[in-house]
Amino acid sequence: MAIDYEKEKAALNQSKPAQKLVFESGNEMAAMAAAQINYHIMGYFPITPSTEVAQFLDAMKAKGQHDIVLIPTDGEHGSAGSCYGAAAAGARVFNATSANGFLYMLEQLPVQSGTRFPMVMNLATRAISGPLDIRGDHSDLYYGFNIGWPILLARTPQAVYDMNIMALKLAEHHDVRLPVLVAYDGFFTSHQKRRVQYFEDRKVVQDFVGPQPKNYNFALDPANPITVGPYMNDPDLINNNYQQSEAMYRAYDVFKQISKEYYELSGREYPILDLYQMEDAEVAVFLINSASETAKDVVDKLRAKGIKAGVISPNIIRPFPVKEIQEALKNVKALVVGERADSYGGHGANITHEIKSALQSDRNPAMVISRVFGVGGKDFYSDDAENFFQLGLDAIEKGYIEKAFDYYGHTPGKAELSPKRVLEPLYGDAYKTGLIKVTKNEETGKLDVKIPPLRSLTGKPKRIAPGHGACPGCGIFPGLEMFFKGIEGDIVVLFQTGCAMVVTTGYPYSSHKQTYIHNLFQNGGATLSGVVEAFHELKRRGEIEVQDDFTFVMVTGDGGMDIGMGPAIGAALRNHKMIILEYDNEGYMNTGSQLSYSTPLGHMTTTSNVGKYQGGKAFHHKDTVQIMASTNISYAFTGTEAYPQDLLKKAAKAQWYAQNVGTVYGKILIACPLNWKSPDELGESIVGTAVNTCFFPLYEIENGVTNITYDPEEKGKRVDVYEWVNSMGKTKHLTKPEYADMLDTFRQEVERRWRKLKEKHLNPYL
Repeated sequence: MAIDYEKEKAALNQSKPAQKLVFESGNEMAAMAAAQINYHIMGYFPITPSTEVAQFLDAMKAKGQHDIVLIPTDGEHGSAGSCYGAAAAGARVFNATSANGFLYMLEQLPVQSGTRFPMVMNLATRAISGPLDIRGDHSDLYYGFNIGWPILLARTPQAVYDMNIMALKLAEHHDVRLPVLVAYDGFFTSHQKRRVQYFEDRKVVQDFVGPQPKNYNFALDPANPITVGPYMNDPDLINNNYQQSEAMYRAYDVFKQISKEYYELSGREYPILDLYQMEDAEVAVFLINSASETAKDVVDKLRAKGIKAGVISPNIIRPFPVKEIQEALKNVKALVVGERADSYGGHGANITHEIKSALQSDRNPAMVISRVFGVGGKDFYSDDAENFFQLGLDAIEKGYIEKAFDYYGHTPGKAELSPKRVLEPLYGDAYKTGLIKVTKNEETGKLDVKIPPLRSLTGKPKRIAPGHGACPGCGIFPGLEMFFKGIEGDIVVLFQTGCAMVVTTGYPYSSHKQTYIHNLFQNGGATLSGVVEAFHELKRRGEIEVQDDFTFVMVTGDGGMDIGMGPAIGAALRNHKMIILEYDNEGYMNTGSQLSYSTPLGHMTTTSNVGKYQGGKAFHHKDTVQIMASTNISYAFTGTEAYPQDLLKKAAKAQWYAQNVGTVYGKILIACPLNWKSPDELGESIVGTAVNTCFFPLYEIENGVTNITYDPEEKGKRVDVYEWVNSMGKTKHLTKPEYADMLDTFRQEVERRWRKLKEKHLNPYL
């Protein structure tokens, strides 16, 4: 029978505060709750699938729907630090993350709980790499079990909204005073839209949460200076930990009370355990979050057959609900615990052992069967739930468990289906043309490069094969391939996470013709430096034989020189023989076009929206070439496919310096038509215009001396920045009269940097 939503809504509003009935996703509802609470600060860094939370909040901010200060940090470690600082200062603080981003901030999270500063963070759960997988499981969540944060679990978008409201009240309660994590399934809950109710008037939410308590010390009271996070010795730390432990257990009763109060307000109930048909259940499954909803449908089928089946799903997992689990399992003969993560070598994942411990202390003989399922976002269907129940029924019939721990849903490989090499390896002379000549000028100390006409290099094999999954018009591949045309011989290439990595290595296929390595956003420089030093040491010891040295290239982009800047600088300071090559598409395009520090002033991204209350990115882009050049590396440069001869010469120089001296850094401006909102076929023209505006000047810094390699003023080709911003949808707003001041500010900054660069070009000591 069809649901009469208007009637349901009217009935709800008769006795409760007015609520709207909509279809929204978990990420949207996390953002809605945060906006209604109106936190002071959100420190964030984009990572799929949690990224949308910040995007939605930024879009709402542009419309004036909240006052939250959004801090776009340089990485998850930085986002956790900014949140901690804001909390210590007395602000209400919010964050959202996923997967490896959660792990990257992990060091900071026990600091937050150990010093007892409240905040709320959403975890849109996702598989931990490697290998890289962006879909949802619980391998990240399990790392959070020991950070000292109460953890609430949200099975649906509705629960995401409600839990976020309850979480802040729990975090700030005088008996708890701990940061709280709200975890929900990546993509299953974060992106899928479901029927949701939320309070029409945010004052209802704010009244429920209550005013921010001021019953503990903050860092911004000059009359009461405090020390935050002091150094502790024994027995002080154990006393501190004991107090934190007691606060965690008190969170159990506080959550029950808050849940009761929220039920009275909203009509939605969140007990410690969500129990479905568990009153007399003899066989049951224990599942976290969205999978439990699928299992409930199977329970109805089994009950119709006379089988006493039930489902247990916790609404809170820290503190662990021992008493409720013991009570729920008092009649159960066999329990199947499904976990979307493993505790490798532990003969069962974490929750299995915690349930076994609870049963043992209660002298409950129920048989517990552990299955790891759904890893990497593998779907969980009703057939799978039926198989889980059958495992329990089989154990009851036999009187014992045939296999207590196993994986479920994995498939054995078949040798005849193993991927076959499609292309024969190309190496050695295949990538040598002999047409590119690089010599060192002994008088000037600079390199002289001679390159042939471009047509003579067309026969040189590409380093990346056809078949990648990039968007139409993506500038990464013409930019990289043009650079690689200037590299002679074999390479070993490392790609940090980003579009170029994702679209070329979809397992079991690869578009790379020579050795390729991946590591995460923040660690490419350190990883490749290890490869480089291992090569030279193995060669020195005679343990490998090579005719010619490799050229080692690290490819970064999609904001990788924000989160990865530290390791890149470290590699440059150590002067490893490698090239760091940045493709600059002016944002985190691989996660959906969020702002990065390379995004120029005023440009629109999904986290620098344009609206009545803001007009795109609010601060200037950073100059990574100048930053890296300040480490005193031998060679740094800029380039673009729009000026191919210039880029080829710089590639040849980069190879010489990387093989003979040390670290090289280069930045290539490339087009991203999808997120620049520009025609696919105009990428080369648009980046060429960027050069002619002097926004992206072509130059090199060789042994500390700056040389402009193309001067649009001298060529009579310089154009105003208006011409560039008018060519892309992401900057069209800057051409409107109301943004004239912002465009002029951007124009002045372009001019300032260009004039400064010209002075360096004229003076070798600058």
